[in-house]
Amino acid sequence: MLENLIVQETQYTPYIDLNKDTNKIVIRGKSYPENTFEFYEPMLTWMKEFIKYDENKKLDVTMEIIYFNSSSSKIFFDLFDILFEASKKMEVNIIWLCDEENECAIEAGEDFKEDFEELNFNITFK
Repeated sequence: MLENLIVQETQYTPYIDLNKDTNKIVIRGKSYPENTFEFYEPMLTWMKEFIKYDENKKLDVTMEIIYFNSSSSKIFFDLFDILFEASKKMEVNIIWLCDEENECAIEAGEDFKEDFEELNFNITFK
């Protein structure tokens, strides 16, 4: 049975909260882990398992990434691929939350939104 997954933030990795009870995902902080795939693999596996359940009708994803490296960008692309697959059977809402002065984060959000135009992807300023 799928359990909720929480990963605490470090200097190099974001806080991650994958909650099957509320159908909410939060990813917040900086992302430049030493081994990006190894760090994010449990999250991607959890996501794939989560979307298998038919009773999941909605998923809200909030991403507040202050800074990330290119290998994290690849992982986020993989994450959005999974969310795109999920959107075929459930409602998926993505909020890319960023500071209006963080031009890199805004640009990254705009690029992801453009790459995944089929997703309900909203860039929101805090």
